[in-house]
Amino acid sequence: MHDAGSSGSTTTTGDGGTCVPGPAWTGGTTHTGNGQGTADGSYTWNLYAAGGGGDSITVAGTDALFSAMWNNSGDFIARVGLQFNSTMTPSQIGTLEADFAETKTGSGGFYSNIGIYGWTENPLHEYYIVDDWYGSGPPTSGTKAGSFEVDGDTYIVYQHTQNDQPTIQGGNATFVQFLSVRQHARQCGHISISQHFAEWATLGLQMGNLEEARILVEAGGGTGSINFTTATVTLTSN
Repeated sequence: MHDAGSSGSTTTTGDGGTCVPGPAWTGGTTHTGNGQGTADGSYTWNLYAAGGGGDSITVAGTDALFSAMWNNSGDFIARVGLQFNSTMTPSQIGTLEADFAETKTGSGGFYSNIGIYGWTENPLHEYYIVDDWYGSGPPTSGTKAGSFEVDGDTYIVYQHTQNDQPTIQGGNATFVQFLSVRQHARQCGHISISQHFAEWATLGLQMGNLEEARILVEAGGGTGSINFTTATVTLTSN
């Protein structure tokens, strides 16, 4: 799976434009089992897999590039990006943006999310910006809070309460998820992360202090793989 994609091929972004995925890559470092570590420079990786076998993340060591594989995990989350120390809100940190291109195979089980992922603390929230998924139709989760347009498409915003579920703080807790779900899936494009945060605030969804902003694949079962040939998360400080 590590050499998926082709250099120079053009992919529709879903916003009326095109982007050029990065070249195919090989090698990298493969990790299995739950864990985290350094990817490249300021980037870090994290892998969480609840059950199953054959689950892994392969970190390219360049930008936030990675590939991942899962096999009937109850919940599989692989991500690479920026980690923060939960001392500042997103608006205090600066402007966050991402660019990605990916190819995927197989299935994502009962649910799947591909895009941007993270947590805030004080208060504790889990958040998603969903640009792609397995299966038909955009995913839905919880109660619709509103909608807005950014990066060439409409995103529906949901909030959803997770009861007694694992968190980044260790152990289980009850917390609220914030989700922006793009209405037309795309496999390549630019994600204006901070604009999502700002739109959520206008809807009364107030985040806490930012703990992470990473490029994500999540699968709730199924057997599949994904390969990112473009993956960057950038911060412009205030």
